[in-house]
Amino acid sequence: AQPTDGDAFKVIIGDFVTTEDGTGIVHIAPSFGADDFRIAKQNGIDSLTLVDRRGRFLPQVSDGVFLYGEEYVKEDYCSEAEKAIELERQKASLGGFIKDTSKLNYLSVDERICLKLQNENKLFKKEKYDHNYPHCWRTDKPILYYPLDSWFIKIPQVRDRMVELNNSIHWKPESTGTGRFGNWLENANDWNLSRSRFWGIPLPIWRTADGEETMCVGSAEELKMEIEKSVGAGVMTENPLKGFMPGDNTKANYDQFDLHKPYADEIVLVSPSGKPMQRESDLIDVWFDSGAMPYAQLHYPFENKEKVENIWRKADFIAEGVDQTRGWFYTLHAIATMIFDDVAYKNVVSNGLVLDKNGQKMSKRLGNATDPFETLDKYGPDATRWYMISNANPWDNLKFDIDGIGEVRNKFFG
Repeated sequence: AQPTDGDAFKVIIGDFVTTEDGTGIVHIAPSFGADDFRIAKQNGIDSLTLVDRRGRFLPQVSDGVFLYGEEYVKEDYCSEAEKAIELERQKASLGGFIKDTSKLNYLSVDERICLKLQNENKLFKKEKYDHNYPHCWRTDKPILYYPLDSWFIKIPQVRDRMVELNNSIHWKPESTGTGRFGNWLENANDWNLSRSRFWGIPLPIWRTADGEETMCVGSAEELKMEIEKSVGAGVMTENPLKGFMPGDNTKANYDQFDLHKPYADEIVLVSPSGKPMQRESDLIDVWFDSGAMPYAQLHYPFENKEKVENIWRKADFIAEGVDQTRGWFYTLHAIATMIFDDVAYKNVVSNGLVLDKNGQKMSKRLGNATDPFETLDKYGPDATRWYMISNANPWDNLKFDIDGIGEVRNKFFG
């Protein structure tokens, strides 16, 4: 297999590879990592994807002996029944390389690749080692990364201004603003705006099939006008926004249509050259919704324009968990910088997290989560509040031990 554009299967030099944790030789995949993408682009290496969206190898990843094509990348994805079927196929195909296949256990793809390299006298060394790998928090199965076409916001064009504006924000603790958040801003890359989901705000972007013509629609009024052009060109038969009255900001006026999926996907516009334009199927990142909240909640810029721009634009104070340095704090700051060249908030407290008594993140799945309603019913809100504020600063993590509330209640509240 070869990539459609560019080269592959070459030895190149990368300044991010060290010999501290291995041999100094690593495999790179341009679609699966910023360093990999950068070094591959510098050397004319293109992306090569041999796995489908089910998590199975493509049919061409097969030699009929060690690799069979259309099999799962990870053993964890297979059910026991599927592994039993695969095992029988392995026994049949590996008989010439393994003396007694009757004792053979299921071999993963990685193990069979080692066998293949060994058979071809290309194996230098093989060993098993443990390393960190992300898993789905619901199923505990390994996460499969997959390259998809996405839409991005060019954050590097405003990155320096975002850093400059951040210096005017009062952070508590200061170290979060100058350290964790400040460092993130200084190295911020393009913002991946699109998501391949069903529920959410659809991207208002329509494109021709050849990708040569693109249209971004900025309002319901503009969309109504574009649909009228489409109806006039015979691309659409009727306008679902025909009853919409621009300038009428009542709920009844906007309730006449629904611009979510699947209805938005049924709208086909016409390009300036007369070609049909389908909507891009993706949605907008929900963090963009959150970052646009100060203005979107007031229907800006269609309503309250002067008040938003002159009075209601900046928050005097916000507070959220420290994990929001790459979430809400960031998207608020990015959108305010791009639209108003200003900050979205003046003061911010970055709360610590409430962990279990051993310092682990609480999780229903792990069974270490504390039910807040049961806690309040048993100990009352005052004892609970006092325990929490007296055991950690608001910006520090709190190791929550429910027995400690009992001690606080007995000591301070009788």
